[in-house]
Amino acid sequence: MTDTLTMPAEGHAAPDFTLAADGGGRVSLNDFRGTTLVLYFYPKADTSGCTKEAQDFSALKQDFAKAGAAVVGVSADPVRALDKFKAKYGLDLALGGDESHKTLEDYGVWTEKSMYGRSYMGVERTTFLVDGTGRIARVWRKVKVPGHAEEVLAAVKAMRA
Repeated sequence: MTDTLTMPAEGHAAPDFTLAADGGGRVSLNDFRGTTLVLYFYPKADTSGCTKEAQDFSALKQDFAKAGAAVVGVSADPVRALDKFKAKYGLDLALGGDESHKTLEDYGVWTEKSMYGRSYMGVERTTFLVDGTGRIARVWRKVKVPGHAEEVLAAVKAMRA
């Protein structure tokens, strides 16, 4: 079990990762050196909150690109689930699957959760803004989806101001 105290903080180096990605490719932190990266972690593909969050980030993809940022979503889902999720909703962003939970643990987002009195391990909805040097510029923990993508975009734009 990961204690959220191990979550990397603002100013720290972002933990390196290479993950299987939708479409059969791979996505890695090194792919984004020199670019701002919005790395958002979500609990499960094709659930209501995660779908809305992915749609919101996808709808703003061009705005993020104009501001010099790329967006990657990460969950514990297998790649085949990510492919279905992306196709079903016409999502226009990269999705990485971390079935081993290594990256989820490295970022401190694989935590104990509870629902209906039952405890289980899962992903805490969290977003990291990583600058072009690989340092964490901002962290949003326990994200509420409405307005979140817009808030992250504003933070990206503020970094360039």
